Amino acid sequence: MRVVDHLSRAASPPISFEIIPPRRGSSLAELLGLIEALAAFRPPFIDITSHPAEAVSVTGASGQVTKVTRKRPGTLGLCALVQYKYRIDAVPHVLCSGFTREETEDFLIELRYLGIDNLLALRGDDKGAPKRIDAGRSVNEDATSLVAQLAQLNRGTYLDGADPGDAANFCIGVAGYPEKHGLAPSLEADLDALEAKVRAGADYVVTQMFFNSDHYRTFVAACRKRGITVPIIPGLKVLTRKRHLDALPRIFGCELPEPLRHAASRCPSDDVTDVGIAWAIEQGRTLLAQGAPSLHFYVMQDPAPVSAVVRALKA
Repeated sequence: MRVVDHLSRAASPPISFEIIPPRRGSSLAELLGLIEALAAFRPPFIDITSHPAEAVSVTGASGQVTKVTRKRPGTLGLCALVQYKYRIDAVPHVLCSGFTREETEDFLIELRYLGIDNLLALRGDDKGAPKRIDAGRSVNEDATSLVAQLAQLNRGTYLDGADPGDAANFCIGVAGYPEKHGLAPSLEADLDALEAKVRAGADYVVTQMFFNSDHYRTFVAACRKRGITVPIIPGLKVLTRKRHLDALPRIFGCELPEPLRHAASRCPSDDVTDVGIAWAIEQGRTLLAQGAPSLHFYVMQDPAPVSAVVRALKA
């Protein structure tokens, strides 16, 4: 089922999750345990991230450090696993960065063969491994052009310009930034970019993580004022480490409200997760009371913190 249909048909606001494929060479067992823990809550869909090649440092047996280009595979396989083993709709991330438009089209065709009709279109981050673009290949420079390519496929238009083929039926999600994308010159410019993505064919928005619910309310109001009427799903994360106090604002550009920062910084390290859980529960309740259509949790490898939050919200 399409994400927007899950939202419109749900008797109460649903809760969904996002997971990350394991690193190359890692065991799948830990990830399977994570999926099973999340599946117990019967989420309508689970997002699976995608990653371009990245430059990493590798230390050889002699101690010599070399730079290599490494990919993190697994998105397509995990989508099939989630959708057919656990009977939960999978939402793969589709990126501009690190992929040609031709590679993207091939990936979309594979998704269609698997009966996967949902995806999240993102620009993606630069991982320090520039993509070589061979002759005859092209790239999407931003998420708006990626959404346009996806929308064309929904009309049966393929890159080779051949006669129209079977139209796809992808439900297209995009990212929104209540506190502005780090590279955007202003919040208004960022809203311009979001409006362009919706006009290009996006069906719904998932926000970057935030910890101050006022930002979501203000963001939604600004979107509605511009005529952006698609569902806007708040993206949430549970604070679990003291290092998150500096890392999350730096990496994701999100404000940590002073009460949360104060409580997490003053408590013993072992108690930070309890502080984060309590904050996420209250934040989730506030957002649902404000009319959020659903909640979407960014999950790392440990399902316990998010599970505690979801149990409380469902109680």
